[in-house]
Amino acid sequence: MEIDKAIRESTDRRLKTKYNNAIYVIKRALALYSIEEVAFSFNGGKDSTVLLHLLRAGYFLYKGEQSCSNEDLKDFPIRTIYFESPSAFPDINSFTYDIASTYGVQMDIIRLDFKSGLEGLLKAKPIRAIFLGVRIGDPTAVGQEQFCPSSPGWPSFMRVNPILDWSYSYTSIGSIYDTVPNALLCISDSSSSKDTFRPAYMLSDGRLERAGRAKKFSPSVCGNFSAVSNGLDSVELRRNSMLTASVIAVGDEILFGTIEDQLGPSLCKKLHSIGWSVSQVTVVRNDVDSVAEEVERQKSTNDMVFIYGGIGPLHSDVTLSGVAKAFGVRLAPDEEFEEYLRHLIGDQCTGDRNEMAQLPEGITELLHHENLPVPLMKCQNVIILTATNVTELDMQWECLIELTRSGGLLVMMEPYISKCLTTQLSEVEIAQPLSKHCLEFPDLYIGCYRKSRYGPLIISFKGKDQARIELGIEALYKKFHPGIFSEQKQRPREPLTVKAKKIMEDGAGNEDSAQKGLNGTGLELPVNRHGNLKSASSDQNLKDILLQIKSSKTPAVVNYGASWCRVCSQILPSFCQLSNNFPKLSFIYADIDECPETTQHIRYTPTFHFYRDGERVDEMFGAGEERLHDRLWLHS
Repeated sequence: MEIDKAIRESTDRRLKTKYNNAIYVIKRALALYSIEEVAFSFNGGKDSTVLLHLLRAGYFLYKGEQSCSNEDLKDFPIRTIYFESPSAFPDINSFTYDIASTYGVQMDIIRLDFKSGLEGLLKAKPIRAIFLGVRIGDPTAVGQEQFCPSSPGWPSFMRVNPILDWSYSYTSIGSIYDTVPNALLCISDSSSSKDTFRPAYMLSDGRLERAGRAKKFSPSVCGNFSAVSNGLDSVELRRNSMLTASVIAVGDEILFGTIEDQLGPSLCKKLHSIGWSVSQVTVVRNDVDSVAEEVERQKSTNDMVFIYGGIGPLHSDVTLSGVAKAFGVRLAPDEEFEEYLRHLIGDQCTGDRNEMAQLPEGITELLHHENLPVPLMKCQNVIILTATNVTELDMQWECLIELTRSGGLLVMMEPYISKCLTTQLSEVEIAQPLSKHCLEFPDLYIGCYRKSRYGPLIISFKGKDQARIELGIEALYKKFHPGIFSEQKQRPREPLTVKAKKIMEDGAGNEDSAQKGLNGTGLELPVNRHGNLKSASSDQNLKDILLQIKSSKTPAVVNYGASWCRVCSQILPSFCQLSNNFPKLSFIYADIDECPETTQHIRYTPTFHFYRDGERVDEMFGAGEERLHDRLWLHS
C-alpha cells in the first residue's frame, strides 16, 4: 500500500504518530462493525480527502492482518455517501467524482440536507457507524471523541473521527456564498488587471487556512445590516449606531493594590476611537468561577468582550479555563497554537504536558498577524488579549485594527468626538442648568469633573456628530453670562518617535559629557552582585557583546529599550534585580538610540532577545516583572 509505505519511510515523527493513531481508530471500527455496517461521509474537502486515503490504508492493513495477505486494493469497499449541494463549487463536485472513479469508490449521492439524508439512508441500509473528517476546532467537534454517539434528536449511529486531533492541511473552502479566494495565495502581476492565485496546497502558513472564508456579523452586532464578505466596504453603518464592549481584567494583584491596571483605561480609549461604547470595566480574581461568571454575564449583554490577564502556565492563569466554562465547553489541545508556542519557547513546550496549548474547544478562532509572536484568541464574541503592559496592548490593538480592515473582525464605527469647557463656577451653581441641558441633548454624553479640588470645573461633551456637539456647547453658553466658560485646548498626543527624535537632538553634540548605557538612564537601579549585567553604549560595543555571546555560548538575555519609553523605565529596575536571581545568565541592556545602526530591526520597546548555545532562541515584546521572570526561568 503506497500510503502506508510512504508514512513508514517518513522522518516526520509527529506525522507518524498522528497516522498510527488514526489507523488504530479505523481498524478498531472495522473490528467492531462489519463492512456493511460502516459508511464514510465524503464531501470532497481537504479533511475528508485525507480521511479517504487513511481509510484505504486502514482497510488494507486490517484485511492484511485478517488474511495474512499483502495484496494491494483495487477497489474501496466501504460505502461512501456524498451530500450533493447546489451551493457547492462545481470544481468540488468534479473533484469528488474524479476521486471516486480513480480509487474505485462506490458513492451513494444524496440530494437532501444532512439530517434528512441520514434518516433515509439509515432506514434503507444497516449502517451503524459513519467515518467523519471532523477535527478539533471545527464548530461541530465540540465535546466529541474518536468514537462518539450521534447527538439527541439525530438518527442513531456511532460517529467515528480518526483525524480528530489532526491539524491543518490546505486552505479552507466553504460554499459559493461564503468563500472568496485566499489573499495569502495571490500572485501580484502588475501587467495584468486580473488576480491569479497559487494552488491551495501552496499556502505557506496553514494556520491561516480560513482566511478565505467570508465574515458575517452576528445579529447583535449587525442589527438589520446585511452580511458582508471580507470587510466592511459594502456596508455603511448609520452614523449614530451604537455598539458596546465590556472589559474584564483578571488579576488578584490589581485587587490587592499591588499593581495598577493601566490596560483598562487604554483599551477604553482605543474602543472609543473606533466608535464603540464601553459599558463596563471589571476586575475579577484569579479564580475559574469568578472569570466564568463575569464572562457569561458580559457576553450576553455586549457586542464584544475584551479580557486580559491570567494567561500562561502558572497556577493563577485561569482565564482560558474560565472562558471555556462560560461557554460550556472543555479545554482541548490546539495543534496550531502549540506550533506557535513550540517556536516561541523551544523544546520546553511539549504537547504532552503543555497546558498553555489547551484552548476552549470548538469555539476558538486564532487571530494571526505577522507582528504577533503568538496569535490572539477569539471565542465567539470574547477576544482574549495577552498584553501585560500598554506597549504590548498598543501592538496587539494595531494588529486587531489591521485584521478588521482585511477581514471584518470588528465593526469600525464613526469615532467619538469630544470637546471640553472649563469654568470657575461651583458644582452647586451649575448642577440644575446642566441637568436640564442633558435632557435637551440626550444624544450627547455631558460629564463634569475636576482634576483637583481647587482647580476649574471641566465639562466634557462627547458624541459622534460634530455639529451636534457645537450646538450643545452654543446652547450652554446662552444659559450663562458671557465669559463664564472657556474652551479647553486639547493637545494631540505626541508620538513616541517624535519624543525619541527630540531626545536624540537634545543630546547631539554633547556626547562626551553624556552618560550612556545603564548610567545614562537616570534611574536608581539595584546593584549587580554577580558581574553578569552589562550595558551597550554604542553600536560597536553592542556588536562586540553579541559576538561574545555567540562565541562563548553562554545563556543570555538582551533588553532593547529607550530612555523615552515609560514601560522600559518601569521594567529596567526589575531587569537589573533579576540579574542577581539568575547568576548563570548574562544580562545586557541596549538603548536603541545609543546603538541605532545595530538595533534597526527593533520595532517595539522593550524587546527581549534570549540566547542559548550561541543562537537566539526566543523573543518577547514588552514585559511585566512576573512574566519576564518566568521567561528567564525557562532559559536559565
